[in-house]
Amino acid sequence: MYTFKDLGIKKEFVDCLKKSGIHTPTPIQDMSIEGIIQQKDVIAEAPTGTGKTLAFLLPMMNSMVSNNNGIQGLIISPTRELAIQISEEAQKINCNKINILTVYGGKEYSKQLKDSKNSVDLIIATPGRLVDFIDQGLIKLNTLKTLVLDEVDQILLMGFQKEVEVILKNSNKKRQTLCYSATLNTQVKKIAYKITKDPLVIKIEDKDKNDKMKKYLVETTDRWKIDALATILNDTNPFMAIIFCRTKARVDRIEAKLEERGYNVQKLHSDIPQIKREKIINSFKKAEIQYLVATDLASRGLDITGVTHIFNLDIPDKADTYIHRIGRTARAGEKGATYLFVDPKDKRVLSEIETLLGKPLEKVEYDRSRDVININDPLKKKYNKKIKTRSDERK
Repeated sequence: MYTFKDLGIKKEFVDCLKKSGIHTPTPIQDMSIEGIIQQKDVIAEAPTGTGKTLAFLLPMMNSMVSNNNGIQGLIISPTRELAIQISEEAQKINCNKINILTVYGGKEYSKQLKDSKNSVDLIIATPGRLVDFIDQGLIKLNTLKTLVLDEVDQILLMGFQKEVEVILKNSNKKRQTLCYSATLNTQVKKIAYKITKDPLVIKIEDKDKNDKMKKYLVETTDRWKIDALATILNDTNPFMAIIFCRTKARVDRIEAKLEERGYNVQKLHSDIPQIKREKIINSFKKAEIQYLVATDLASRGLDITGVTHIFNLDIPDKADTYIHRIGRTARAGEKGATYLFVDPKDKRVLSEIETLLGKPLEKVEYDRSRDVININDPLKKKYNKKIKTRSDERK
Protein backbone atom coordinates (compact mmCIF):
# COMPACT_ATOMS: atom_id res chain seq x y z
CA MET A 1 0.00 0.00 0.00
CA TYR A 2 1.19 3.51 -0.84
CA THR A 3 1.62 6.41 1.60
CA PHE A 4 -0.36 9.64 1.18
CA LYS A 5 2.83 11.25 -0.16
CA ASP A 6 3.24 8.44 -2.72
CA LEU A 7 -0.32 9.12 -3.92
CA GLY A 8 0.47 12.79 -4.60
CA ILE A 9 -0.82 14.47 -1.44
CA LYS A 10 1.17 17.57 -0.49
CA LYS A 11 3.38 17.57 2.61
CA GLU A 12 1.26 20.11 4.50
CA PHE A 13 -1.79 17.83 4.20
CA VAL A 14 0.23 14.77 5.22
CA ASP A 15 1.45 16.65 8.31
CA CYS A 16 -2.12 17.72 9.10
CA LEU A 17 -3.33 14.12 8.87
CA LYS A 18 -0.57 12.93 11.19
CA LYS A 19 -1.76 15.38 13.85
CA SER A 20 -5.14 13.62 13.68
CA GLY A 21 -3.48 10.21 14.00
CA ILE A 22 -3.94 9.29 10.32
CA HIS A 23 -0.73 7.87 8.86
CA THR A 24 -1.65 5.47 6.05
CA PRO A 25 -4.47 5.46 3.46
CA THR A 26 -7.37 3.03 3.78
CA PRO A 27 -8.07 0.84 0.71
CA ILE A 28 -10.74 3.21 -0.66
CA GLN A 29 -8.37 6.17 -0.23
CA ASP A 30 -5.50 4.22 -1.76
CA MET A 31 -7.57 3.40 -4.85
CA SER A 32 -9.25 6.83 -5.19
CA ILE A 33 -6.72 9.56 -4.51
CA GLU A 34 -4.29 9.13 -7.38
CA GLY A 35 -7.08 8.83 -9.94
CA ILE A 36 -8.84 11.94 -8.64
CA ILE A 37 -5.59 13.94 -8.73
CA GLN A 38 -5.21 12.78 -12.36
CA GLN A 39 -8.68 14.29 -13.03
CA LYS A 40 -10.46 10.98 -13.63
CA ASP A 41 -14.17 10.61 -12.90
CA VAL A 42 -14.91 8.01 -10.21
CA ILE A 43 -17.76 5.68 -9.27
CA ALA A 44 -16.88 4.12 -5.91
CA GLU A 45 -18.61 1.64 -3.63
CA ALA A 46 -17.15 0.93 -0.18
CA PRO A 47 -18.57 -0.07 3.20
CA THR A 48 -19.36 2.58 5.78
CA GLY A 49 -16.53 3.48 8.11
CA THR A 50 -13.80 2.81 5.52
CA GLY A 51 -12.77 6.44 4.94
CA LYS A 52 -14.80 7.47 1.88
CA THR A 53 -15.05 11.13 2.92
CA LEU A 54 -11.28 11.63 3.02
CA ALA A 55 -10.98 9.60 -0.18
CA PHE A 56 -12.54 12.48 -2.14
CA LEU A 57 -11.87 15.45 0.20
CA LEU A 58 -8.09 15.05 0.33
CA PRO A 59 -7.37 15.03 -3.43
CA MET A 60 -9.94 17.78 -4.04
CA MET A 61 -8.51 20.15 -1.45
CA ASN A 62 -4.95 19.13 -2.37
CA SER A 63 -5.53 20.71 -5.81
CA MET A 64 -7.36 23.85 -4.67
CA VAL A 65 -5.99 27.38 -4.41
CA SER A 66 -7.47 29.87 -1.93
CA ASN A 67 -9.44 32.80 -3.39
CA ASN A 68 -9.22 31.47 -6.92
CA ASN A 69 -12.06 33.75 -8.15
CA GLY A 70 -14.67 31.06 -8.50
CA ILE A 71 -16.05 27.90 -6.95
CA GLN A 72 -13.63 25.02 -7.49
CA GLY A 73 -15.32 22.17 -5.64
CA LEU A 74 -18.90 21.14 -4.83
CA ILE A 75 -19.97 18.24 -2.60
CA ILE A 76 -23.65 17.27 -2.60
CA SER A 77 -25.04 15.46 0.45
CA PRO A 78 -28.57 14.03 0.82
CA THR A 79 -28.92 15.17 4.46
CA ARG A 80 -28.07 18.21 6.54
CA GLU A 81 -26.32 16.06 9.14
CA LEU A 82 -23.99 14.54 6.59
CA ALA A 83 -23.29 17.96 5.03
CA ILE A 84 -22.29 19.32 8.45
CA GLN A 85 -20.08 16.31 9.12
CA ILE A 86 -18.30 16.61 5.76
CA SER A 87 -17.77 20.32 6.45
CA GLU A 88 -16.20 19.51 9.83
CA GLU A 89 -13.84 17.01 8.19
CA ALA A 90 -12.90 19.56 5.53
CA GLN A 91 -12.08 22.19 8.14
CA LYS A 92 -9.80 19.73 9.99
CA ILE A 93 -7.54 19.38 6.94
CA ASN A 94 -7.91 22.93 5.61
CA CYS A 95 -4.19 23.69 5.74
CA ASN A 96 -4.27 25.75 2.52
CA LYS A 97 -6.97 28.01 4.03
CA ILE A 98 -9.54 27.71 1.27
CA ASN A 99 -12.95 29.29 1.86
CA ILE A 100 -15.61 26.68 2.62
CA LEU A 101 -19.36 27.35 2.54
CA THR A 102 -21.88 24.87 3.97
CA VAL A 103 -25.39 25.28 2.55
CA TYR A 104 -28.42 23.38 3.86
CA GLY A 105 -32.07 23.86 4.78
CA GLY A 106 -33.09 24.60 8.34
CA LYS A 107 -30.19 27.00 8.90
CA GLU A 108 -30.77 30.75 9.02
CA TYR A 109 -31.14 31.83 5.40
CA SER A 110 -29.71 35.35 5.86
CA LYS A 111 -26.40 34.06 7.25
CA GLN A 112 -25.92 31.65 4.37
CA LEU A 113 -26.79 34.44 1.94
CA LYS A 114 -24.15 36.66 3.55
CA ASP A 115 -21.54 33.90 3.46
CA SER A 116 -22.31 33.10 -0.19
CA LYS A 117 -21.38 36.66 -1.23
CA ASN A 118 -17.81 36.13 -0.05
CA SER A 119 -15.22 34.42 -2.22
CA VAL A 120 -15.97 30.69 -1.95
CA ASP A 121 -13.67 27.86 -3.06
CA LEU A 122 -15.56 24.77 -1.82
CA ILE A 123 -19.30 24.33 -1.24
CA ILE A 124 -20.81 21.46 0.76
CA ALA A 125 -24.58 21.45 0.28
CA THR A 126 -27.88 19.66 0.33
CA PRO A 127 -29.60 19.67 -3.10
CA GLY A 128 -32.73 21.74 -2.33
CA ARG A 129 -31.06 24.73 -0.68
CA LEU A 130 -28.28 24.80 -3.29
CA VAL A 131 -30.85 24.96 -6.11
CA ASP A 132 -32.52 27.89 -4.30
CA PHE A 133 -29.20 29.75 -4.37
CA ILE A 134 -28.60 28.86 -8.03
CA ASP A 135 -32.10 30.06 -9.01
CA GLN A 136 -31.45 33.39 -7.26
CA GLY A 137 -28.12 33.80 -9.05
CA LEU A 138 -26.23 33.75 -5.74
CA ILE A 139 -24.09 30.73 -6.64
CA LYS A 140 -22.53 30.17 -10.05
CA LEU A 141 -20.90 26.87 -10.97
CA ASN A 142 -19.31 27.83 -14.29
CA THR A 143 -15.81 27.60 -12.73
CA LEU A 144 -16.47 24.26 -11.02
CA LYS A 145 -13.62 21.76 -11.33
CA THR A 146 -14.88 18.83 -9.22
CA LEU A 147 -18.41 17.71 -8.31
CA VAL A 148 -18.96 15.00 -5.68
CA LEU A 149 -22.24 13.16 -5.10
CA ASP A 150 -21.85 11.57 -1.67
CA GLU A 151 -24.32 8.78 -0.80
CA VAL A 152 -25.18 8.95 -4.48
CA ASP A 153 -27.80 6.19 -4.28
CA GLN A 154 -29.89 8.19 -1.83
CA ILE A 155 -29.47 11.41 -3.80
CA LEU A 156 -30.59 9.85 -7.08
CA LEU A 157 -33.37 7.57 -5.87
CA MET A 158 -34.99 9.51 -3.01
CA GLY A 159 -36.51 12.57 -4.60
CA PHE A 160 -33.44 14.65 -5.51
CA GLN A 161 -33.04 13.76 -9.17
CA LYS A 162 -34.63 17.01 -10.43
CA GLU A 163 -32.36 19.06 -8.19
CA VAL A 164 -29.32 17.13 -9.43
CA GLU A 165 -30.36 17.83 -13.03
CA VAL A 166 -30.48 21.58 -12.27
CA ILE A 167 -27.06 21.43 -10.60
CA LEU A 168 -25.53 19.50 -13.52
CA LYS A 169 -27.10 21.86 -16.07
CA ASN A 170 -25.55 24.87 -14.33
CA SER A 171 -22.14 23.27 -13.77
CA ASN A 172 -19.00 23.60 -15.86
CA LYS A 173 -19.30 20.93 -18.56
CA LYS A 174 -15.57 20.10 -18.26
CA ARG A 175 -15.88 19.28 -14.56
CA GLN A 176 -14.72 16.08 -12.89
CA THR A 177 -17.57 14.02 -11.34
CA LEU A 178 -17.14 11.67 -8.36
CA CYS A 179 -19.89 9.33 -7.10
CA TYR A 180 -19.52 7.58 -3.72
CA SER A 181 -21.73 5.30 -1.61
CA ALA A 182 -21.71 2.19 0.56
CA THR A 183 -24.23 0.51 -1.77
CA LEU A 184 -24.77 0.91 -5.52
CA ASN A 185 -27.53 -1.07 -7.19
CA THR A 186 -27.94 -1.51 -10.93
CA GLN A 187 -30.31 1.44 -11.35
CA VAL A 188 -28.01 3.86 -9.53
CA LYS A 189 -24.97 2.63 -11.46
CA LYS A 190 -26.75 3.31 -14.78
CA ILE A 191 -27.46 6.90 -13.73
CA ALA A 192 -23.92 7.33 -12.35
CA TYR A 193 -22.45 6.18 -15.69
CA LYS A 194 -24.59 8.73 -17.54
CA ILE A 195 -23.26 11.68 -15.51
CA THR A 196 -19.59 10.59 -15.58
CA LYS A 197 -17.05 10.24 -18.38
CA ASP A 198 -15.03 7.04 -18.66
CA PRO A 199 -15.06 6.64 -14.87
CA LEU A 200 -12.61 4.79 -12.68
CA VAL A 201 -14.85 2.16 -11.02
CA ILE A 202 -13.87 1.10 -7.50
CA LYS A 203 -15.43 -1.49 -5.22
CA ILE A 204 -14.05 -2.25 -1.75
CA GLU A 205 -15.16 -5.20 0.36
CA ASP A 206 -14.26 -4.85 4.03
CA LYS A 207 -13.97 -8.46 5.19
CA ASP A 208 -12.19 -7.33 8.35
CA LYS A 209 -15.19 -5.22 9.32
CA ASN A 210 -17.50 -8.21 8.91
CA ASP A 211 -15.31 -10.13 11.35
CA LYS A 212 -15.53 -7.32 13.90
CA MET A 213 -19.31 -6.91 13.64
CA LYS A 214 -21.65 -9.48 15.18
CA LYS A 215 -25.10 -9.61 13.55
CA TYR A 216 -27.98 -11.03 15.57
CA LEU A 217 -31.64 -11.81 14.86
CA VAL A 218 -34.38 -11.41 17.48
CA GLU A 219 -37.67 -13.11 16.62
CA THR A 220 -40.62 -11.44 18.32
CA THR A 221 -43.89 -9.69 17.40
CA ASP A 222 -44.70 -6.02 16.96
CA ARG A 223 -46.76 -6.11 20.16
CA TRP A 224 -43.84 -7.29 22.32
CA LYS A 225 -40.93 -5.59 20.59
CA ILE A 226 -40.42 -2.94 23.28
CA ASP A 227 -40.06 -5.62 25.97
CA ALA A 228 -37.70 -7.65 23.79
CA LEU A 229 -35.64 -4.51 23.17
CA ALA A 230 -35.54 -3.55 26.85
CA THR A 231 -34.49 -7.07 27.82
CA ILE A 232 -31.57 -7.03 25.38
CA LEU A 233 -30.59 -3.48 26.40
CA ASN A 234 -30.35 -4.75 29.98
CA ASP A 235 -28.32 -7.78 28.90
CA THR A 236 -25.85 -5.84 26.74
CA ASN A 237 -25.81 -2.38 28.45
CA PRO A 238 -24.16 -0.70 25.43
CA PHE A 239 -21.76 2.19 25.83
CA MET A 240 -23.57 4.03 23.01
CA ALA A 241 -26.26 2.70 20.68
CA ILE A 242 -28.63 3.78 17.92
CA ILE A 243 -32.15 2.32 17.84
CA PHE A 244 -33.65 2.54 14.34
CA CYS A 245 -37.39 2.85 13.74
CA ARG A 246 -39.23 3.11 10.43
CA THR A 247 -41.27 6.30 10.97
CA LYS A 248 -41.08 9.58 12.89
CA ALA A 249 -44.25 8.74 14.84
CA ARG A 250 -42.73 5.41 15.81
CA VAL A 251 -39.52 7.15 16.99
CA ASP A 252 -41.63 9.47 19.18
CA ARG A 253 -43.46 6.53 20.78
CA ILE A 254 -40.34 4.42 21.39
CA GLU A 255 -38.43 7.34 22.92
CA ALA A 256 -41.32 8.02 25.32
CA LYS A 257 -41.65 4.34 26.29
CA LEU A 258 -37.94 3.86 26.90
CA GLU A 259 -37.75 7.07 28.91
CA GLU A 260 -40.64 5.86 31.09
CA ARG A 261 -38.68 2.65 31.70
CA GLY A 262 -35.60 4.51 32.91
CA TYR A 263 -33.31 4.55 29.86
CA ASN A 264 -31.11 7.51 28.90
CA VAL A 265 -32.59 8.20 25.48
CA GLN A 266 -33.04 10.99 22.93
CA LYS A 267 -34.92 10.97 19.62
CA LEU A 268 -33.74 12.21 16.21
CA HIS A 269 -35.80 12.72 13.06
CA SER A 270 -36.52 15.35 10.40
CA ASP A 271 -39.41 17.05 12.23
CA ILE A 272 -37.03 18.15 15.00
CA PRO A 273 -35.73 21.71 14.33
CA GLN A 274 -32.28 21.77 12.74
CA ILE A 275 -30.58 23.64 15.60
CA LYS A 276 -31.86 21.04 18.06
CA ARG A 277 -30.78 18.16 15.82
CA GLU A 278 -27.25 19.56 15.74
CA LYS A 279 -27.23 19.80 19.54
CA ILE A 280 -28.47 16.22 19.86
CA ILE A 281 -25.78 14.87 17.53
CA ASN A 282 -23.05 16.83 19.30
CA SER A 283 -24.28 15.57 22.67
CA PHE A 284 -24.34 11.99 21.37
CA LYS A 285 -20.79 12.37 20.03
CA LYS A 286 -19.71 13.37 23.55
CA ALA A 287 -21.36 10.20 24.97
CA GLU A 288 -23.81 12.33 26.95
CA ILE A 289 -26.65 10.23 25.50
CA GLN A 290 -26.57 6.44 25.74
CA TYR A 291 -29.42 5.62 23.33
CA LEU A 292 -30.35 7.58 20.20
CA VAL A 293 -33.75 6.56 18.76
CA ALA A 294 -33.81 7.59 15.12
CA THR A 295 -35.29 7.23 11.67
CA ASP A 296 -33.03 6.46 8.72
CA LEU A 297 -31.94 10.09 8.91
CA ALA A 298 -29.11 8.67 11.06
CA SER A 299 -28.31 5.73 8.78
CA ARG A 300 -26.25 7.68 6.26
CA GLY A 301 -22.80 9.09 6.74
CA LEU A 302 -22.82 9.89 10.45
CA ASP A 303 -19.38 9.01 11.77
CA ILE A 304 -19.69 8.86 15.55
CA THR A 305 -16.90 7.24 17.54
CA GLY A 306 -18.00 4.91 20.31
CA VAL A 307 -21.25 3.48 18.89
CA THR A 308 -21.00 -0.12 20.10
CA HIS A 309 -24.48 -1.40 19.19
CA ILE A 310 -27.15 -0.92 16.54
CA PHE A 311 -30.72 -2.06 17.25
CA ASN A 312 -33.03 -2.34 14.24
CA LEU A 313 -36.30 -2.29 16.16
CA ASP A 314 -38.17 -2.00 12.86
CA ILE A 315 -36.85 -3.84 9.83
CA PRO A 316 -36.14 -1.37 6.97
CA ASP A 317 -38.08 -1.42 3.71
CA LYS A 318 -34.96 -2.34 1.72
CA ALA A 319 -32.00 -4.58 2.41
CA ASP A 320 -29.56 -1.83 1.34
CA THR A 321 -30.85 0.40 4.14
CA TYR A 322 -29.97 -2.31 6.67
CA ILE A 323 -26.36 -2.20 5.45
CA HIS A 324 -26.23 1.56 5.94
CA ARG A 325 -27.80 1.32 9.40
CA ILE A 326 -25.40 -1.27 10.78
CA GLY A 327 -22.50 0.67 9.29
CA ARG A 328 -22.81 3.13 12.18
CA THR A 329 -20.93 0.65 14.39
CA ALA A 330 -17.63 -1.29 14.06
CA ARG A 331 -16.02 1.79 12.52
CA ALA A 332 -12.29 2.49 12.26
CA GLY A 333 -11.32 -1.03 13.34
CA GLU A 334 -13.51 -1.13 16.47
CA LYS A 335 -15.87 -4.00 17.32
CA GLY A 336 -19.65 -3.73 17.21
CA ALA A 337 -22.89 -5.69 17.52
CA THR A 338 -26.18 -5.34 15.67
CA TYR A 339 -29.64 -6.72 16.47
CA LEU A 340 -32.54 -7.02 14.03
CA PHE A 341 -36.02 -7.43 15.60
CA VAL A 342 -38.45 -9.22 13.27
CA ASP A 343 -42.16 -9.95 13.28
CA PRO A 344 -43.41 -12.94 11.21
CA LYS A 345 -44.60 -10.53 8.50
CA ASP A 346 -40.99 -9.37 7.94
CA LYS A 347 -39.81 -12.63 6.35
CA ARG A 348 -39.46 -11.28 2.80
CA VAL A 349 -37.14 -8.38 3.69
CA LEU A 350 -35.26 -10.59 6.17
CA SER A 351 -34.59 -13.05 3.35
CA GLU A 352 -33.31 -10.19 1.15
CA ILE A 353 -30.99 -9.00 3.94
CA GLU A 354 -29.56 -12.46 4.54
CA THR A 355 -29.07 -12.96 0.80
CA LEU A 356 -27.20 -9.63 0.62
CA LEU A 357 -25.03 -10.63 3.60
CA GLY A 358 -24.39 -14.08 2.14
CA LYS A 359 -25.35 -15.92 5.34
CA PRO A 360 -28.18 -16.05 7.90
CA LEU A 361 -28.20 -13.85 10.99
CA GLU A 362 -27.45 -15.54 14.30
CA LYS A 363 -30.65 -16.07 16.32
CA VAL A 364 -30.73 -14.82 19.91
CA GLU A 365 -32.83 -16.37 22.64
CA TYR A 366 -33.95 -14.00 25.39
CA ASP A 367 -36.05 -13.90 28.54
CA ARG A 368 -39.57 -13.03 27.33
CA SER A 369 -40.53 -10.92 30.35
CA ARG A 370 -43.16 -8.18 30.26
CA ASP A 371 -42.96 -4.52 31.35
CA VAL A 372 -39.17 -4.66 31.45
CA ILE A 373 -37.40 -1.62 32.99
CA ASN A 374 -33.79 -0.50 33.05
CA ILE A 375 -31.86 -2.54 35.62
CA ASN A 376 -28.43 -1.02 34.94
CA ASP A 377 -27.00 1.98 36.76
CA PRO A 378 -28.14 5.15 34.97
CA LEU A 379 -25.56 7.50 33.55
CA LYS A 380 -24.44 10.40 35.69
CA LYS A 381 -27.14 13.00 36.24
CA LYS A 382 -25.42 15.62 34.10
CA TYR A 383 -25.49 13.15 31.20
CA ASN A 384 -29.18 12.43 31.65
CA LYS A 385 -30.62 15.80 30.66
CA LYS A 386 -32.84 16.12 27.63
CA ILE A 387 -31.59 18.34 24.82
CA LYS A 388 -33.82 21.41 24.69
CA THR A 389 -34.05 24.63 22.74
CA ARG A 390 -35.87 27.85 23.52
CA SER A 391 -38.84 26.72 21.46
CA ASP A 392 -39.18 23.62 23.69
CA GLU A 393 -39.11 25.78 26.82
CA ARG A 394 -41.93 27.98 25.50
CA LYS A 395 -44.25 24.98 25.03
